[in-house]
Amino acid sequence: MNVKTALRVIEIIETFARERRALSLTELARLLSVPASSCLALIRTLTALGYLYEAGRRQGYYPTGRLLAMAQQIARHDPVLDRVHDTMNELRAATGETVVIGKLHDGAAVLYLDVLESPHAIRYIATAGERRELHANSIGKALLWAMAPEERQVLLAQLSYRAFTPRTLASAAQLEADLARGAERGSFVNLGESMPDVGALAWPLKLSGEWYGISIAGPVYRIEPNLERFGAILRTACATLEKVN
Repeated sequence: MNVKTALRVIEIIETFARERRALSLTELARLLSVPASSCLALIRTLTALGYLYEAGRRQGYYPTGRLLAMAQQIARHDPVLDRVHDTMNELRAATGETVVIGKLHDGAAVLYLDVLESPHAIRYIATAGERRELHANSIGKALLWAMAPEERQVLLAQLSYRAFTPRTLASAAQLEADLARGAERGSFVNLGESMPDVGALAWPLKLSGEWYGISIAGPVYRIEPNLERFGAILRTACATLEKVN
């Protein structure tokens, strides 16, 4: 399987996740903006392997439970998430907010590895596998601070500083100053810098020689008044994880 074919398989899976309904070959090809002939062989292969089934005559195809079972089996043996999952659950219970763990991706973004959503109706929603830009993300800031100063300076000079909201940091100097304030405060904060009315605080932790960041995220009106309390809880959780692991 070449790279293009592998990418097409992922796009097929993501399309079913987004549409949440059975799709005919014609519909799938249209949604992927590719010729039906390009999808046909992949659909047949995925069906033969048990990952798709035909919902009914002319009703289209839909993923079977095999994909979920495989994903669950993989998740149960994740070398990092298995070690932090209980702590993330405890953080969610203690704060009532969404808890996220992430890692540096390609030296230029944050990759979300796991997300435990808040039980509140109004909450921060994200999905494992999503990427966020470093300068407008609390985990990104935590990971930047964890770098050696020389490495951080090089990376700060390369960032695009895309403006997501009027509060997004616009330069390396602003970001460096914000990181210093975060270190002094005891949490690296994003208050409406990536999305209006969304806030988060994060702290770095080192597991098996690799840096990760854990954040607590939710509406600004709930996060901002609790920065000190949530920050203390988060730092304690990260320190405990580092000792245990």
